[in-house]
Amino acid sequence: MSATATKILPNYINGGWVPSTSSELLDITNPATGALLAQVPLSGAADVDAAVQAARAAFPAWKAKSTIERARWLFGFREQLVQRADEIAATATREMGKTYPDAQAEVGRMIEMVECATAIPTTMQGRILEGVATKVDTETIRQPVGVCAAITPFNFPAMVPMWFLPFAIACGNTFILKPSEQVPMTQQLVFEIIHELGLPDGVVNLVNGSRDVVNGILDHPGIDAVSFVGSASTAAYIYERAAAKKKRVQALGGAKNSMLVMPDAIMDKTADNIIGSAFGAAGQRCMAGSIIVAVGGAWNDLQKELIPRTNALTVGDGMETGTSVGPVVSREARDRIRGMIDTAVASGATLAVDGRSPGLSEEGAFVGPTIVQNVTADMEIAREEVFGPVLSIVEVDTLADAIAFVNGSRYGNGTSIFTESGAAVRRYRHEVEVGMIGVNVGVAAPVAFFPFSGWKDSFLGDLHAHGTDGVDFYTRKKTVTTRWFADGESGKYFVEQGD
Repeated sequence: MSATATKILPNYINGGWVPSTSSELLDITNPATGALLAQVPLSGAADVDAAVQAARAAFPAWKAKSTIERARWLFGFREQLVQRADEIAATATREMGKTYPDAQAEVGRMIEMVECATAIPTTMQGRILEGVATKVDTETIRQPVGVCAAITPFNFPAMVPMWFLPFAIACGNTFILKPSEQVPMTQQLVFEIIHELGLPDGVVNLVNGSRDVVNGILDHPGIDAVSFVGSASTAAYIYERAAAKKKRVQALGGAKNSMLVMPDAIMDKTADNIIGSAFGAAGQRCMAGSIIVAVGGAWNDLQKELIPRTNALTVGDGMETGTSVGPVVSREARDRIRGMIDTAVASGATLAVDGRSPGLSEEGAFVGPTIVQNVTADMEIAREEVFGPVLSIVEVDTLADAIAFVNGSRYGNGTSIFTESGAAVRRYRHEVEVGMIGVNVGVAAPVAFFPFSGWKDSFLGDLHAHGTDGVDFYTRKKTVTTRWFADGESGKYFVEQGD
Protein backbone atom coordinates (compact mmCIF):
# COMPACT_ATOMS: atom_id res chain seq x y z
CA MET A 1 0.00 0.00 0.00
CA SER A 2 1.47 3.36 -0.93
CA ALA A 3 1.93 6.16 1.57
CA THR A 4 -0.63 8.34 -0.22
CA ALA A 5 -3.26 5.58 -0.01
CA THR A 6 -2.73 4.91 3.70
CA LYS A 7 -5.66 6.02 5.83
CA ILE A 8 -4.82 8.29 8.76
CA LEU A 9 -7.32 7.69 11.53
CA PRO A 10 -9.13 10.74 12.92
CA ASN A 11 -10.26 11.48 16.44
CA TYR A 12 -13.96 11.66 17.33
CA ILE A 13 -14.78 14.82 19.30
CA ASN A 14 -18.06 16.61 19.93
CA GLY A 15 -20.07 14.43 17.58
CA GLY A 16 -17.72 14.55 14.58
CA TRP A 17 -14.54 13.16 13.08
CA VAL A 18 -11.65 15.60 13.38
CA PRO A 19 -7.95 15.31 12.52
CA SER A 20 -5.44 15.25 15.33
CA THR A 21 -3.41 18.37 15.98
CA SER A 22 -0.30 16.16 15.93
CA SER A 23 1.56 15.25 12.75
CA GLU A 24 3.33 12.32 14.41
CA LEU A 25 1.98 9.02 13.06
CA LEU A 26 2.32 5.34 14.01
CA ASP A 27 1.91 2.51 11.50
CA ILE A 28 -0.80 -0.06 12.19
CA THR A 29 0.20 -3.41 10.70
CA ASN A 30 -1.37 -6.83 10.38
CA PRO A 31 0.70 -8.99 12.77
CA ALA A 32 0.17 -12.06 10.59
CA THR A 33 1.62 -10.54 7.44
CA GLY A 34 3.31 -7.28 8.36
CA ALA A 35 1.05 -5.46 5.87
CA LEU A 36 0.32 -1.80 6.57
CA LEU A 37 -3.35 -1.27 7.47
CA ALA A 38 -3.52 2.40 8.49
CA GLN A 39 -1.73 5.07 10.46
CA VAL A 40 -2.80 6.43 13.82
CA PRO A 41 -1.94 9.92 15.05
CA LEU A 42 -0.12 10.30 18.33
CA SER A 43 -2.32 13.07 19.63
CA GLY A 44 -1.39 15.42 22.44
CA ALA A 45 -2.75 17.50 25.29
CA ALA A 46 -4.59 19.90 22.96
CA ASP A 47 -6.64 17.03 21.54
CA VAL A 48 -7.43 15.77 25.02
CA ASP A 49 -8.51 19.25 26.06
CA ALA A 50 -10.85 19.54 23.06
CA ALA A 51 -12.48 16.25 24.03
CA VAL A 52 -12.79 17.31 27.67
CA GLN A 53 -14.39 20.63 26.75
CA ALA A 54 -16.93 18.81 24.56
CA ALA A 55 -17.67 16.27 27.26
CA ARG A 56 -18.07 18.91 29.97
CA ALA A 57 -20.42 20.94 27.79
CA ALA A 58 -22.53 17.86 27.04
CA PHE A 59 -22.68 16.62 30.64
CA PRO A 60 -25.57 18.71 32.11
CA ALA A 61 -28.04 17.83 29.36
CA TRP A 62 -27.02 14.16 29.29
CA LYS A 63 -27.24 13.90 33.09
CA ALA A 64 -30.76 15.37 32.86
CA LYS A 65 -31.92 12.59 30.52
CA SER A 66 -34.03 9.94 32.20
CA THR A 67 -32.36 6.63 32.95
CA ILE A 68 -34.95 5.00 30.69
CA GLU A 69 -33.98 7.21 27.76
CA ARG A 70 -30.30 6.46 28.26
CA ALA A 71 -31.06 2.74 28.45
CA ARG A 72 -33.12 2.89 25.26
CA TRP A 73 -30.18 4.39 23.40
CA LEU A 74 -28.07 1.46 24.57
CA PHE A 75 -30.69 -0.98 23.27
CA GLY A 76 -30.27 0.59 19.83
CA PHE A 77 -26.49 0.44 20.16
CA ARG A 78 -26.69 -3.22 21.05
CA GLU A 79 -28.76 -4.00 17.99
CA GLN A 80 -26.28 -2.32 15.66
CA LEU A 81 -23.39 -4.17 17.28
CA VAL A 82 -25.22 -7.44 16.62
CA GLN A 83 -25.83 -6.46 12.99
CA ARG A 84 -22.15 -5.63 12.44
CA ALA A 85 -20.59 -8.22 14.73
CA ASP A 86 -18.74 -10.07 11.97
CA GLU A 87 -17.27 -6.84 10.63
CA ILE A 88 -16.05 -5.85 14.09
CA ALA A 89 -14.56 -9.31 14.67
CA ALA A 90 -12.73 -9.26 11.33
CA THR A 91 -11.26 -5.85 12.11
CA ALA A 92 -10.03 -7.07 15.50
CA THR A 93 -8.38 -10.10 13.89
CA ARG A 94 -6.65 -8.05 11.21
CA GLU A 95 -5.09 -5.55 13.61
CA MET A 96 -4.56 -7.70 16.72
CA GLY A 97 -3.98 -11.19 15.30
CA LYS A 98 -6.33 -13.44 17.29
CA THR A 99 -8.23 -16.05 15.33
CA TYR A 100 -11.51 -15.01 13.78
CA PRO A 101 -13.60 -17.40 15.95
CA ASP A 102 -11.83 -15.98 19.01
CA ALA A 103 -12.63 -12.45 17.84
CA GLN A 104 -16.27 -13.43 17.29
CA ALA A 105 -16.40 -14.66 20.88
CA GLU A 106 -14.88 -11.38 22.03
CA VAL A 107 -17.56 -9.40 20.20
CA GLY A 108 -20.17 -11.58 21.89
CA ARG A 109 -18.78 -10.56 25.29
CA MET A 110 -18.68 -6.95 24.09
CA ILE A 111 -22.39 -7.10 23.31
CA GLU A 112 -23.03 -8.74 26.68
CA MET A 113 -21.51 -5.70 28.41
CA VAL A 114 -23.91 -3.36 26.61
CA GLU A 115 -26.82 -5.63 27.50
CA CYS A 116 -25.83 -5.46 31.17
CA ALA A 117 -25.65 -1.66 31.06
CA THR A 118 -29.20 -1.44 29.68
CA ALA A 119 -30.39 -2.53 33.13
CA ILE A 120 -29.42 0.86 34.53
CA PRO A 121 -32.99 1.86 35.58
CA THR A 122 -32.71 -1.01 38.06
CA THR A 123 -29.01 -1.07 38.93
CA MET A 124 -28.76 2.69 39.53
CA GLN A 125 -31.54 2.68 42.08
CA GLY A 126 -30.79 3.98 45.56
CA ARG A 127 -32.18 3.11 49.01
CA ILE A 128 -34.75 4.65 51.30
CA LEU A 129 -35.67 4.05 54.91
CA GLU A 130 -38.83 5.64 56.23
CA GLY A 131 -39.02 6.65 59.86
CA VAL A 132 -35.39 6.72 60.93
CA ALA A 133 -36.72 9.08 63.60
CA THR A 134 -40.10 10.68 64.25
CA LYS A 135 -41.34 12.06 60.92
CA VAL A 136 -37.81 11.70 59.49
CA ASP A 137 -36.93 9.70 56.37
CA THR A 138 -33.51 9.04 54.86
CA GLU A 139 -32.75 8.12 51.27
CA THR A 140 -29.58 7.55 49.28
CA ILE A 141 -29.62 8.41 45.59
CA ARG A 142 -26.99 7.89 42.88
CA GLN A 143 -25.83 10.64 40.57
CA PRO A 144 -23.22 10.58 37.78
CA VAL A 145 -19.61 11.47 38.51
CA GLY A 146 -19.03 13.78 35.54
CA VAL A 147 -16.51 13.32 32.73
CA CYS A 148 -14.95 9.86 32.70
CA ALA A 149 -12.10 8.47 30.61
CA ALA A 150 -10.79 5.00 29.82
CA ILE A 151 -7.37 3.90 28.62
CA THR A 152 -7.65 0.43 27.11
CA PRO A 153 -5.22 -2.31 25.96
CA PHE A 154 -4.45 -4.06 22.67
CA ASN A 155 -5.55 -7.59 23.55
CA PHE A 156 -9.33 -7.06 23.48
CA PRO A 157 -9.89 -4.09 21.15
CA ALA A 158 -13.66 -4.67 20.97
CA MET A 159 -14.60 -5.89 24.44
CA VAL A 160 -12.53 -4.02 27.02
CA PRO A 161 -13.66 -0.50 26.01
CA MET A 162 -17.20 -1.76 26.61
CA TRP A 163 -16.28 -2.64 30.19
CA PHE A 164 -16.49 1.12 30.67
CA LEU A 165 -18.25 3.13 27.96
CA PRO A 166 -21.83 1.76 28.23
CA PHE A 167 -21.83 1.76 32.04
CA ALA A 168 -20.43 5.29 32.21
CA ILE A 169 -22.94 6.87 29.86
CA ALA A 170 -25.86 4.80 31.17
CA CYS A 171 -25.20 6.34 34.59
CA GLY A 172 -25.36 9.83 33.03
CA ASN A 173 -21.65 10.58 32.63
CA THR A 174 -19.91 11.75 29.48
CA PHE A 175 -16.95 9.78 28.25
CA ILE A 176 -13.53 9.88 26.55
CA LEU A 177 -11.85 6.75 25.19
CA LYS A 178 -8.18 6.31 24.40
CA PRO A 179 -7.86 2.95 22.65
CA SER A 180 -4.51 1.23 22.38
CA GLU A 181 -2.41 2.86 19.69
CA GLN A 182 -1.52 -0.67 18.53
CA VAL A 183 -5.15 -1.57 17.69
CA PRO A 184 -7.21 1.61 17.10
CA MET A 185 -9.22 0.45 14.08
CA THR A 186 -11.79 -1.65 15.94
CA GLN A 187 -12.98 1.30 18.01
CA GLN A 188 -12.99 3.53 14.92
CA LEU A 189 -15.62 1.15 13.56
CA VAL A 190 -17.54 1.11 16.85
CA PHE A 191 -17.58 4.90 16.96
CA GLU A 192 -18.89 4.99 13.40
CA ILE A 193 -21.83 2.98 14.73
CA ILE A 194 -22.25 5.38 17.65
CA HIS A 195 -22.17 8.34 15.26
CA GLU A 196 -24.87 6.81 13.06
CA LEU A 197 -27.11 6.33 16.10
CA GLY A 198 -27.22 10.05 16.81
CA LEU A 199 -25.95 10.20 20.38
CA PRO A 200 -25.89 13.87 21.48
CA ASP A 201 -22.66 15.65 20.59
CA GLY A 202 -19.91 15.37 23.18
CA VAL A 203 -21.39 12.47 25.17
CA VAL A 204 -18.71 10.10 23.86
CA ASN A 205 -15.34 11.09 22.42
CA LEU A 206 -12.30 9.20 21.12
CA VAL A 207 -8.72 10.46 21.19
CA ASN A 208 -6.01 8.36 19.55
CA GLY A 209 -2.49 8.47 20.84
CA SER A 210 0.07 7.13 23.26
CA ARG A 211 1.83 8.48 26.34
CA ASP A 212 1.00 12.15 25.76
CA VAL A 213 -2.72 11.39 25.62
CA VAL A 214 -2.47 9.22 28.73
CA ASN A 215 -0.75 11.98 30.68
CA GLY A 216 -3.20 14.52 29.32
CA ILE A 217 -6.07 12.42 30.68
CA LEU A 218 -4.39 11.90 34.05
CA ASP A 219 -3.58 15.57 34.53
CA HIS A 220 -6.62 17.34 33.06
CA PRO A 221 -8.72 18.99 35.80
CA GLY A 222 -11.86 18.49 33.74
CA ILE A 223 -11.74 14.68 33.99
CA ASP A 224 -13.30 13.21 37.11
CA ALA A 225 -12.66 9.47 36.80
CA VAL A 226 -10.16 7.27 34.96
CA SER A 227 -10.30 3.56 34.10
CA PHE A 228 -7.29 1.62 32.86
CA VAL A 229 -6.39 -1.90 31.74
CA GLY A 230 -2.78 -2.85 30.98
CA SER A 231 0.47 -3.92 32.59
CA ALA A 232 1.03 -3.83 36.35
CA SER A 233 3.75 -1.19 36.15
CA THR A 234 1.60 1.11 34.03
CA ALA A 235 -1.41 0.49 36.28
CA ALA A 236 0.62 1.72 39.25
CA TYR A 237 1.68 4.81 37.29
CA ILE A 238 -1.92 5.53 36.25
CA TYR A 239 -3.25 5.04 39.77
CA GLU A 240 -0.67 7.22 41.48
CA ARG A 241 -0.73 10.09 38.99
CA ALA A 242 -4.51 10.23 38.62
CA ALA A 243 -5.13 9.88 42.37
CA ALA A 244 -2.68 12.71 43.00
CA LYS A 245 -5.02 14.85 40.89
CA LYS A 246 -7.93 13.70 43.08
CA LYS A 247 -9.57 11.61 40.38
CA ARG A 248 -11.54 8.45 40.98
CA VAL A 249 -9.40 5.57 39.58
CA GLN A 250 -9.71 1.90 38.72
CA ALA A 251 -6.47 0.47 37.32
CA LEU A 252 -6.40 -3.15 36.19
CA GLY A 253 -2.86 -4.49 35.97
CA GLY A 254 -1.06 -7.65 34.89
CA ALA A 255 -1.50 -11.28 35.85
CA LYS A 256 0.29 -14.56 36.38
CA ASN A 257 -2.57 -17.03 36.55
CA SER A 258 -2.02 -20.53 37.91
CA MET A 259 -4.08 -23.58 36.98
CA LEU A 260 -3.87 -26.11 39.79
CA VAL A 261 -4.34 -29.75 38.75
CA MET A 262 -5.07 -32.36 41.41
CA PRO A 263 -4.36 -36.09 40.85
CA ASP A 264 -8.10 -36.86 40.70
CA ALA A 265 -8.81 -34.38 37.89
CA ILE A 266 -10.51 -35.73 34.78
CA MET A 267 -7.43 -35.33 32.63
CA ASP A 268 -8.87 -35.25 29.10
CA LYS A 269 -11.39 -32.53 29.94
CA THR A 270 -8.77 -30.73 32.03
CA ALA A 271 -6.37 -30.73 29.08
CA ASP A 272 -9.04 -29.26 26.78
CA ASN A 273 -9.67 -26.42 29.24
CA ILE A 274 -5.96 -25.76 29.70
CA ILE A 275 -5.40 -25.60 25.92
CA GLY A 276 -8.10 -22.93 25.55
CA SER A 277 -6.83 -20.95 28.52
CA ALA A 278 -3.10 -21.01 27.79
CA PHE A 279 -3.12 -20.74 23.99
CA GLY A 280 -6.38 -18.99 23.11
CA ALA A 281 -5.71 -15.48 21.75
CA ALA A 282 -2.06 -16.64 21.60
CA GLY A 283 -1.95 -16.34 25.39
CA GLN A 284 -2.59 -12.59 25.24
CA ARG A 285 -5.29 -12.48 27.88
CA CYS A 286 -5.03 -11.15 31.39
CA MET A 287 -7.07 -14.24 32.35
CA ALA A 288 -4.89 -16.72 30.43
CA GLY A 289 -3.63 -19.60 32.51
CA SER A 290 0.14 -19.46 32.16
CA ILE A 291 1.28 -21.92 34.84
CA ILE A 292 0.13 -25.44 35.64
CA VAL A 293 0.70 -26.27 39.29
CA ALA A 294 0.57 -30.08 39.24
CA VAL A 295 -0.04 -31.64 42.65
CA GLY A 296 1.17 -35.05 43.78
CA GLY A 297 2.37 -36.41 40.45
CA ALA A 298 -0.62 -35.13 38.44
CA TRP A 299 1.73 -34.00 35.63
CA ASN A 300 2.56 -37.62 34.80
CA ASP A 301 -1.03 -38.27 33.77
CA LEU A 302 -1.86 -34.81 32.45
CA GLN A 303 1.04 -34.62 30.01
CA LYS A 304 -0.25 -37.70 28.17
CA GLU A 305 -3.36 -35.67 27.24
CA LEU A 306 -1.89 -32.18 27.04
CA ILE A 307 1.26 -32.60 24.95
CA PRO A 308 -0.39 -34.35 21.97
CA ARG A 309 -3.19 -31.78 21.94
CA THR A 310 -0.65 -28.94 21.99
CA ASN A 311 1.37 -30.46 19.15
CA ALA A 312 -1.82 -30.72 17.08
CA LEU A 313 -2.49 -26.97 17.21
CA THR A 314 -1.92 -25.07 13.98
CA VAL A 315 -0.27 -21.65 13.88
CA GLY A 316 -1.10 -19.09 11.20
CA ASP A 317 -3.11 -16.09 10.07
CA GLY A 318 -6.14 -15.71 12.33
CA MET A 319 -8.41 -15.11 9.32
CA GLU A 320 -7.54 -18.48 7.78
CA THR A 321 -9.92 -21.36 8.47
CA GLY A 322 -8.34 -24.04 10.63
CA THR A 323 -5.87 -21.77 12.42
CA SER A 324 -5.70 -22.63 16.12
CA VAL A 325 -3.26 -19.96 17.25
CA GLY A 326 -2.73 -16.62 15.53
CA PRO A 327 0.25 -14.29 15.81
CA VAL A 328 1.06 -12.18 18.83
CA VAL A 329 0.43 -8.48 18.45
CA SER A 330 3.83 -7.44 17.05
CA ARG A 331 7.26 -8.68 16.08
CA GLU A 332 8.62 -6.87 19.14
CA ALA A 333 6.27 -8.93 21.35
CA ARG A 334 7.34 -12.09 19.50
CA ASP A 335 11.02 -11.42 20.15
CA ARG A 336 10.39 -10.64 23.83
CA ILE A 337 8.45 -13.90 24.31
CA ARG A 338 11.15 -15.95 22.58
CA GLY A 339 13.70 -14.29 24.85
CA MET A 340 11.79 -15.33 27.98
CA ILE A 341 11.68 -18.94 26.75
CA ASP A 342 15.43 -18.86 26.05
CA THR A 343 16.10 -17.48 29.54
CA ALA A 344 14.03 -20.27 31.13
CA VAL A 345 15.97 -22.94 29.24
CA ALA A 346 19.25 -21.33 30.23
CA SER A 347 18.07 -21.43 33.86
CA GLY A 348 17.48 -25.20 33.78
CA ALA A 349 13.95 -25.61 32.42
CA THR A 350 13.23 -27.98 29.54
CA LEU A 351 10.79 -27.75 26.64
CA ALA A 352 8.09 -30.40 26.32
CA VAL A 353 6.80 -28.45 23.29
CA ASP A 354 9.01 -25.87 21.54
CA GLY A 355 7.09 -23.23 19.60
CA ARG A 356 9.82 -20.64 19.21
CA SER A 357 10.17 -21.21 15.47
CA PRO A 358 6.85 -22.41 14.04
CA GLY A 359 8.17 -22.39 10.48
CA LEU A 360 6.33 -19.30 9.25
CA SER A 361 7.54 -16.08 7.70
CA GLU A 362 9.49 -13.79 10.00
CA GLU A 363 7.37 -10.95 8.60
CA GLY A 364 4.63 -12.31 10.84
CA ALA A 365 4.70 -12.13 14.64
CA PHE A 366 4.35 -15.85 15.22
CA VAL A 367 5.19 -17.84 18.32
CA GLY A 368 3.88 -21.38 18.50
CA PRO A 369 2.35 -22.98 21.60
CA THR A 370 5.16 -23.80 24.01
CA ILE A 371 5.22 -25.95 27.16
CA VAL A 372 8.11 -25.33 29.56
CA GLN A 373 8.61 -27.99 32.23
CA ASN A 374 10.94 -28.34 35.22
CA VAL A 375 10.13 -24.75 36.13
CA THR A 376 11.02 -23.59 39.63
CA ALA A 377 9.48 -20.76 41.61
CA ASP A 378 12.56 -18.55 41.36
CA MET A 379 12.62 -18.48 37.53
CA GLU A 380 11.49 -15.36 35.70
CA ILE A 381 9.01 -17.37 33.65
CA ALA A 382 7.29 -18.48 36.88
CA ARG A 383 7.10 -14.97 38.31
CA GLU A 384 6.52 -12.55 35.44
CA GLU A 385 3.79 -12.21 32.85
CA VAL A 386 4.76 -13.67 29.46
CA PHE A 387 1.61 -12.60 27.57
CA GLY A 388 2.15 -15.18 24.87
CA PRO A 389 1.33 -18.84 24.09
CA VAL A 390 3.69 -20.20 26.74
CA LEU A 391 2.66 -22.63 29.49
CA SER A 392 4.97 -23.39 32.41
CA ILE A 393 4.81 -26.55 34.54
CA VAL A 394 5.54 -26.42 38.26
CA GLU A 395 5.26 -29.64 40.27
CA VAL A 396 4.47 -29.69 44.01
CA ASP A 397 3.70 -32.40 46.54
CA THR A 398 0.56 -31.19 48.30
CA LEU A 399 -2.41 -28.85 48.00
CA ALA A 400 -0.87 -26.72 50.76
CA ASP A 401 2.30 -26.38 48.66
CA ALA A 402 0.22 -25.34 45.65
CA ILE A 403 -1.64 -22.69 47.64
CA ALA A 404 1.67 -21.36 48.97
CA PHE A 405 3.03 -21.13 45.41
CA VAL A 406 -0.03 -19.24 44.12
CA ASN A 407 -0.09 -16.90 47.09
CA GLY A 408 3.61 -16.19 46.66
CA SER A 409 2.90 -14.29 43.45
CA ARG A 410 2.61 -10.51 43.50
CA TYR A 411 -0.36 -10.92 41.15
CA GLY A 412 -3.85 -11.99 42.15
CA ASN A 413 -6.01 -11.84 39.05
CA GLY A 414 -7.34 -15.31 38.22
CA THR A 415 -6.75 -18.97 39.03
CA SER A 416 -8.36 -22.33 38.34
CA ILE A 417 -8.44 -25.66 40.13
CA PHE A 418 -9.14 -28.95 38.39
CA THR A 419 -10.39 -31.67 40.70
CA GLU A 420 -13.47 -33.72 41.62
CA SER A 421 -12.87 -33.12 45.34
CA GLY A 422 -15.27 -30.67 46.93
CA ALA A 423 -13.07 -30.50 50.01
CA ALA A 424 -10.05 -29.47 47.93
CA VAL A 425 -12.12 -26.82 46.13
CA ARG A 426 -13.47 -25.43 49.38
CA ARG A 427 -10.01 -25.12 50.90
CA TYR A 428 -8.56 -23.62 47.73
CA ARG A 429 -11.24 -20.99 47.23
CA HIS A 430 -11.03 -20.04 50.91
CA GLU A 431 -7.25 -19.73 51.19
CA VAL A 432 -6.08 -18.55 47.79
CA GLU A 433 -5.32 -14.82 47.47
CA VAL A 434 -6.81 -14.28 44.03
CA GLY A 435 -9.88 -12.32 42.96
CA MET A 436 -11.37 -14.68 40.34
CA ILE A 437 -11.46 -18.47 40.67
CA GLY A 438 -12.48 -21.17 38.22
CA VAL A 439 -13.44 -24.67 39.29
CA ASN A 440 -12.83 -27.01 36.34
CA VAL A 441 -12.97 -23.84 34.21
CA GLY A 442 -9.85 -22.71 32.37
CA VAL A 443 -10.76 -19.04 31.92
CA ALA A 444 -12.49 -17.76 35.04
CA ALA A 445 -13.50 -14.40 33.57
CA PRO A 446 -16.89 -13.39 34.96
CA VAL A 447 -19.92 -12.49 32.88
CA ALA A 448 -20.92 -8.83 32.69
CA PHE A 449 -23.23 -8.88 35.71
CA PHE A 450 -20.33 -9.72 38.06
CA PRO A 451 -17.23 -7.58 38.73
CA PHE A 452 -13.82 -8.32 37.21
CA SER A 453 -12.29 -8.57 40.65
CA GLY A 454 -8.50 -8.88 40.55
CA TRP A 455 -6.40 -8.55 43.72
CA LYS A 456 -2.89 -7.44 44.69
CA ASP A 457 -0.78 -5.98 41.85
CA SER A 458 -3.46 -7.04 39.38
CA PHE A 459 -5.77 -4.24 40.51
CA LEU A 460 -5.42 -0.82 42.11
CA GLY A 461 -8.57 0.86 43.37
CA ASP A 462 -11.59 -0.32 45.30
CA LEU A 463 -14.33 -0.56 42.65
CA HIS A 464 -13.80 -3.07 39.86
CA ALA A 465 -14.91 -3.08 36.22
CA HIS A 466 -18.51 -3.86 35.16
CA GLY A 467 -21.20 -5.59 37.23
CA THR A 468 -22.49 -3.75 40.27
CA ASP A 469 -19.00 -2.33 40.86
CA GLY A 470 -19.23 -0.59 37.49
CA VAL A 471 -22.38 1.23 38.56
CA ASP A 472 -20.77 2.12 41.90
CA PHE A 473 -17.68 3.49 40.16
CA TYR A 474 -19.64 5.67 37.73
CA THR A 475 -21.98 7.15 40.36
CA ARG A 476 -21.64 9.16 43.53
CA LYS A 477 -23.99 8.56 46.42
CA LYS A 478 -25.96 11.42 47.89
CA THR A 479 -27.85 10.89 51.15
CA VAL A 480 -30.87 13.06 51.93
CA THR A 481 -32.48 13.24 55.37
CA THR A 482 -35.95 14.80 55.38
CA ARG A 483 -38.33 16.03 58.09
CA TRP A 484 -41.81 17.50 57.52
CA PHE A 485 -43.28 19.53 60.37
CA ALA A 486 -46.87 19.32 59.12
CA ASP A 487 -48.98 16.23 59.77
CA GLY A 488 -50.36 16.19 56.22
CA GLU A 489 -53.88 17.35 56.96
CA SER A 490 -54.89 20.23 54.69
CA GLY A 491 -54.57 23.61 56.39
CA LYS A 492 -53.80 22.20 59.80
CA TYR A 493 -50.21 23.46 59.75
CA PHE A 494 -51.40 27.02 59.36
CA VAL A 495 -54.10 26.67 61.98
CA GLU A 496 -51.63 25.31 64.49
CA GLN A 497 -49.12 28.04 63.67
CA GLY A 498 -51.80 30.66 64.29
CA ASP A 499 -52.89 29.28 67.68
